Amino acid sequence: MTDSAPPSRARTPWRAVLGGSIGNLVEWFDWFVYASFATYFAGAFFPKGNDTAQLLNTAGIFAVGFFMRPVGGWLLGRFADRRGRKAALTLTVTLMSVSALLIAIAPTYDQVGYFGAAVLLVARLLQGLSVGGEYAASATYLTEASRPGRRGFVSSFQYVSMTMGQLIGLGLQILLQHTMSDDALHSYGWRIPFVVGAVAAAVVFWLRRNLLETEVYAEEDARQDQERGTLGELLRHRKEAALVIALTMGGTVAYYTYTTYLTKYLSNTAGMSKSDASLVSFCALFLFMLLQPLAGSLSDRIGRRPLLITFGFGSMLGTVPIMTALSHTDSFAGALLLSLAALVIVTGYTSINAVVKAELFPTHVRALGVALPYALANALFGGTAEYVALWFKKGGAESGFYWYVSACAAVSLIVYLTMRETRDAALSRDRAGGPAASGKQQKTAV
Repeated sequence: MTDSAPPSRARTPWRAVLGGSIGNLVEWFDWFVYASFATYFAGAFFPKGNDTAQLLNTAGIFAVGFFMRPVGGWLLGRFADRRGRKAALTLTVTLMSVSALLIAIAPTYDQVGYFGAAVLLVARLLQGLSVGGEYAASATYLTEASRPGRRGFVSSFQYVSMTMGQLIGLGLQILLQHTMSDDALHSYGWRIPFVVGAVAAAVVFWLRRNLLETEVYAEEDARQDQERGTLGELLRHRKEAALVIALTMGGTVAYYTYTTYLTKYLSNTAGMSKSDASLVSFCALFLFMLLQPLAGSLSDRIGRRPLLITFGFGSMLGTVPIMTALSHTDSFAGALLLSLAALVIVTGYTSINAVVKAELFPTHVRALGVALPYALANALFGGTAEYVALWFKKGGAESGFYWYVSACAAVSLIVYLTMRETRDAALSRDRAGGPAASGKQQKTAV
C-alpha cells in the first residue's frame, strides 16, 4: 500500500463518513418504517380478524425480506468487489427507492384481495435485495476510507446512520399519531413515510453519484483480477465467512428484539399505548445512537474483542430479567430505563460489528465476504426474531422467546472468546490468509 494518498483522491473524514452513511440512513428508514407502521397497515392487506394473526402475516413478509438479503449480499457484494464501493452504494439506494414507492401505492385487500399483499411482498423482496448489499458496501467503504487507528470510530457511524433512519421513522410516526386520527392512520396515513422514503432515496442517489472511490479499492482495481468478488475466492476464506455468521447470530437477534420489535412488545405485552411505546423507543434509540461513536472509539484503543465479549455476557445473562421486567412495567420512565439498559449492552456488538467483519477479509473479496455470511445470519436469526417472538406469544409461552435470545447470545459469546483480535489488521491483499494481522498499516486519505 502507498504511504500517502494522491491529491486527486484526498477527502476529509466527514465527507467520507457522510458519503458512506447518508444512503444507509435512507435505506434503514425505509426498512424500519415497515416494522414500526405494521400495526397500522396490517389490516389493509389481510382479512379482518385477530390483531396478532394480522401482525404474524406482516411479520412473515418482513422475515421474507430478510431471506432475500443473502441474494442481495451475493449479487451486490460481488458487484461492489468488481465495480467498486461507490457503484454498489448508488445501486442499492435506487432499489430501495423503488421498493418504498411500491409500498406507498400498494392497493388494499378490500380493493383487490390478496394482490395488494403480493405487491407488498415484491417490495419487501426488493428491500431485502438492497439492504443485503448496502450493509457490506457501507461497511467496506467506511472501513477502507479510515486511518488504521480510527477505523472503529469511523465505521461506527454505520449504526449511527441506521439508528438515525429508525429515529426519523419513529419521529414521523409520533408526529402522525399526534396530528392524525387513529382511523386516518389505519386508512391512508401509514403510506406517508413510504412516500418520504422514496423521495429521500432519490436525493441520496444524486449525492452518491459524487462520491470518490476508496484508495484501497482503487489500488486493487488496477490489478484487473478476474477472481475479485467470486464465490470461489470467498471459499478460500470460508473460515472467516463462518466466523461472520457465528459472531452475527447473537448480535442480530438482540438488535432486532430491542429495536424493531420493542414498540410492538411494549404495546401488545406491557399494555402501553402505541404512542407511548413509540416515544419510549424513540428516546432509547436516540441515546443508543450517541453511544455508537464512543464505543467505536474505545475499540480503537482496547481492541474489538473486549466489547464483543461484554455484549455476549450481558445479552446472555441480562435478556430474561430485562424482558420480564419490561412486560410488567407500568410507567414511561421504567420502560425507558429498561430499554436503554438493553441497548447499552447491544452497543458492544453494533458499534464495531461492521469493522470487525471488514477487517477479516482482503480487499478483492471484502464486500462479498462481509455481505453474504452476514446476510445469511440475518435471514436465519435477525429476520425471524420478531416472528419467533410473536409465535411464542400466540402459543402462550412468551417467556420462551427471552431464553431463545439468551441462547443465541451464548453461541456468539463462544466465538468472541476464541476469535483473534482484528484491530491491527492491515487492509492489504494477502491471498494466503486474508488481511495480515500485523502492525503494518497504510496511511489512507481520511
